[in-house]
Amino acid sequence: MITIKSNRELKGMQASGRLLARLFEGLRDVIKPGISTWEIEEFAQKFMKENGGRLSEQGFEGYRYGTCVSVNDEVAHATPRKDLFLKNGDVVKVDVTCNLDGYETDSCTTYPVGEISEEDKRLIEVTKKAMYLGIDQAVVGNRIGDIGAAIQKYVEEENGFGDVRELIGHGIQPTIHEDPEVPHWGTAGRGLRLREGMTITVEPMVQAGGDWRIKQKSVDDPTDDWVYYSTMDGSKCAQFEHTFAITKDGPKILTLQEPFDGYEKYLPHFDELD
Repeated sequence: MITIKSNRELKGMQASGRLLARLFEGLRDVIKPGISTWEIEEFAQKFMKENGGRLSEQGFEGYRYGTCVSVNDEVAHATPRKDLFLKNGDVVKVDVTCNLDGYETDSCTTYPVGEISEEDKRLIEVTKKAMYLGIDQAVVGNRIGDIGAAIQKYVEEENGFGDVRELIGHGIQPTIHEDPEVPHWGTAGRGLRLREGMTITVEPMVQAGGDWRIKQKSVDDPTDDWVYYSTMDGSKCAQFEHTFAITKDGPKILTLQEPFDGYEKYLPHFDELD
């Protein structure tokens, strides 16, 4: 069911999103060559505990951890691991959901580890821009297909990368995953019409090799039946994700990180509403 959020709910989600953005800002100083991906989990757990939030991925559909940490060809949903150490040149995706006082937000950022190649820099830049091109289509009266079409055109036609089909964005609040489904590919003018007060995520996953297909992998733990995803062709993957609200003044991003660097038009001001 799709819910239209009240001013009270939007204020709560704005506070949750700002806390989640601060976590990602803090990770910039944590992620570097030599750390294990488990240290990312530890930082996130400590940060949320100290700031009154909760990592709401933990326990969702049997997931044991508060973060998903996916490295290089791992596309999404990989677990933080004590024996996986980041190396210079790696590309690492950190995906986190935050619950603050009952309000959910969801975000993902791709971080370069140390010095990365020019090809990997381009992969990250294209993925980030693709997300914003999709978000720009999320205006009242447009359709879900407009979001996916803009992303797919930029990723595949203009840049020759692979635009993952199987994993998609979604509605959010009161739970992590709500309707509607938000694919990152599709046909403009098709699909559900967007309405003021909807809150959704856009989270394109882009593969350097040009192939959009992914494959499942099992975690290396006989007591855990969790599966995650990697690229079919072994190429690296990047991902960015924001939670945002659809308003009469355009999309307002609840998980926007500082410095805003020209993205001020997306800043929400729901805390100023009556």
